[in-house]
Amino acid sequence: MDLILWRHAEAEDEHEGVVDMDRALTSRGEKQAARVAAWLDRNLPEGTRILCSPALRCEQTVLPLARKYKLRGELAPGATPAAVLAAAQWPDAKHPVLVVGHQPVLGETLAQLLRIEGGSLPVRKCGVWWLRARERDGDGQTVVWAVQSPDTV
Repeated sequence: MDLILWRHAEAEDEHEGVVDMDRALTSRGEKQAARVAAWLDRNLPEGTRILCSPALRCEQTVLPLARKYKLRGELAPGATPAAVLAAAQWPDAKHPVLVVGHQPVLGETLAQLLRIEGGSLPVRKCGVWWLRARERDGDGQTVVWAVQSPDTV
């Protein structure tokens, strides 16, 4: 199974009158999302399930991909790695899954899957980590298939 974790693009800072869930992308964030979406569109297999946090900045990040997606409340800010992995049905889903979400949970999920001590990895805004589950000699493994940032696509 492939699991693709995509952090939302650059969003406006929290300020009075705007709650965290309603923070929109900046113009720079919109450009980041468009660049990464173009790369993903070229590389995502057909049938990839796309799950998105209901936060506005995540939905605005996934929109340029122009594919069907589902908003999932369990991916909202404050989510846990267990919730991310359950939503994605890792490692047993029949199709690749793209999750659009937030830090620190994406970094925590990566650290857990890659068995890295310290609890979390940094994930740049609009960064993508593409993981693949496989079995070798009876041992389940997680392989990093690709890592992209909006500056490198």
